[in-house]
Formats: sequence, C-alpha cells, structure tokens
Amino acid sequence: MKSYSVTDVGQKRQVNQDYIFASEEPVGNLPNLFVVADGMGGHKAGDFASSYAVQILLHSILEDENQNPIIIIRHAIEEANRKVLEEANLHEEMSGMGTTMVLVTIVDDYAYVANVGDSRLYLIEDRIVQITKDHSLVEEMVRRGLITREDAKHHPDKNIITRVIGIGPEVEVDFFDIHLKENSRLLLCSDGLSNMVSDEEIWKIAETSSDLKEMGLRLVSLANENGGKDNIAVVLVQPDTKEVEVC
Repeated sequence: MKSYSVTDVGQKRQVNQDYIFASEEPVGNLPNLFVVADGMGGHKAGDFASSYAVQILLHSILEDENQNPIIIIRHAIEEANRKVLEEANLHEEMSGMGTTMVLVTIVDDYAYVANVGDSRLYLIEDRIVQITKDHSLVEEMVRRGLITREDAKHHPDKNIITRVIGIGPEVEVDFFDIHLKENSRLLLCSDGLSNMVSDEEIWKIAETSSDLKEMGLRLVSLANENGGKDNIAVVLVQPDTKEVEVC
C-alpha cells in the first residue's frame, strides 16, 4: 500500500479548518485508516471541530473490540458527533461548530467508505468516479430535478450542507463498499479541492502523474491557481497490487 496526504490553507483563508489523518498501519481492529474532515464555525471553532472529531474517532476505534469495520466506523462517528456537540454546548464561542468527514479503510480487496457532509471520495481506475454523495442543499436540488449538475457548480447556496458532525444529537452516515482492482486509486478531499478542480482536471492529473506525491501536490497547486477560495485537503491511497485480487 502507498499513500500521500497534504493540506493547504488556500489563497483566501487565514486559518486551516481542514484536518487529515493517514495510517497505512493498523488502527485498533482496522488494518489502515484515511480521513479528511472539514470544520466550520466562527473564530477557531472550525479547526477545533475537525481536529477534535478525528481525535475522538481514533480513540473510539482503538477502544472498539468489534471486528466488523462498518460497526467500528459507525460507533466512532457517532461518538465523535456526541463529543463535538457536547463541547459546542459547553462553550459559547464553540456554539454551532461542526465538521464534515469522509474516511476509508481497506480490508483485503475491499474499501469501506463512510461520509457525512460534502467532503468526497473518488475512485480512480480507467476513469474517475465520485463514490460519495454530497450532503448539500444543491445536491438535493439536483436529485429532485430542480437544477442541473452544471447549475449546481455556480449556485449561490452551494456551500450549504445538510449533514454535519456535531450539530445535532443524531448523525446519519452513508456507507459504501468498493471492490478494488489492480490499478485502483482512492482520492479523499475537502470541497476546497472539489469546488476548485473539476473531475476532468483531477483525472488528467491522475493520468499524467508519476506517483501519488506528484499527483497530490499538483492537485493542491491547481486548486490554488483556480482561486484557492477554501482550505484544501487531499489524501491519496493506492492499495498494494500484490494484495488486491485482480478481477
């Protein structure tokens, strides 16, 4: 397995509210773990929300004796939601803070993915496919046929998200599982990348990069060249082809 992770404050923000975690080694009963979280909230609440949520996530995973990765991840995200909400209720300056989260663990030749919010996971093979579904107002409008996918890219409400860790007592998590192939690569990112760099541009960089580090740095660079309006987080994962069943 190979991975590369990078985060950047971007061109317009003073504080980086994105937080990443990447481990090719076991975390509790998970054989590996990769996470992107994008915090929100005034003052320093956003960067606290994302980093604290990931810390609670990791603590929960390390304490969980379950073997099923979906159960482990669900428990951990629910605990992160509870703890972030608890902190927000305890401290007035933290009120209203929250964070998105997208994560993946790879078990044998399957990737188990979870997401809350609009941070994304892409599968890159012979094409690029967005696996996660954005929990956002414009995404729901697209699904209902109220606006087109192209309209959504420029909609004034495109930054309004409909699911967040830390806002309410319950959190709804989407889960996906992916059967990996020999050439599979995974990209986890915050909307600071996906709002600035199109899927087609991501694909072009993926096809012309010699390794994951070059790909990650080029993605961040292009996001900044295209405006860098938000913090940027990128985590790239390439499973060991010797460990992945060739379909």
